[in-house]
Amino acid sequence: MYCVRCGVKLQDGAGECPLCHTPVLIAPMPAEEGRALYSDRLPEAEKNGRVLLVWLLTSVLAAVCLGCLIFCLHTFGHAAWSGYVLMSTALAWICLLFPLLFRRYRPMIFLPVDFACVAGFLLYICAKNREHWFLSFAFPVTMIAGVLTLLGVALFRYLRQGRLRLLGVYLILIGASFMLVELFQHITFGTPMFDWSLYCVCAFGALGLFLFVATMIPPLHAHLRKTFFF
Repeated sequence: MYCVRCGVKLQDGAGECPLCHTPVLIAPMPAEEGRALYSDRLPEAEKNGRVLLVWLLTSVLAAVCLGCLIFCLHTFGHAAWSGYVLMSTALAWICLLFPLLFRRYRPMIFLPVDFACVAGFLLYICAKNREHWFLSFAFPVTMIAGVLTLLGVALFRYLRQGRLRLLGVYLILIGASFMLVELFQHITFGTPMFDWSLYCVCAFGALGLFLFVATMIPPLHAHLRKTFFF
């Protein structure tokens, strides 16, 4: 039985429409006891096989790492190159498989963890080879890359207003970061300064300055927003 005015389906025995309150023009039918108008069955929850896949791949990686460790202990009497295998496998697991254990990927949480693990892996390599380039080169470069990555994620994922202008500033910051990288390289390894970073600064700076100035020209700003969906 349906309403003659709005067409909504009515329950058996209803005297008027619950939406438009139009009276039922036919004799009301007695409602059937124990029968609901709509099904009360809920759809079954979709089974998620990601967790099973993660633990399956974890088992395979653990078996490979264990095999490499046993081989090195049997051949060299110590971990030798198997340490690189263990550390790189742990890094890959944290960066690629660990986020799959969660329902949603939250980059502002997982990315700092990833860069911290990358810094730890570089520290292991530096200590393994008894070198001294971690604190003066690898650590600051990793931190610069991490900060720039988080800024990029915040720009494209969370900000809605002024994206184009902020993108221009972001590109200028990327160009300036290459000069910082070359500075740390010069301090650590004694390489000449301003050897390659100026090219990066000029390229990224010109592009960033163009986008920043374009936001001050309404027709060009509108065209870029329609083209790049900013």
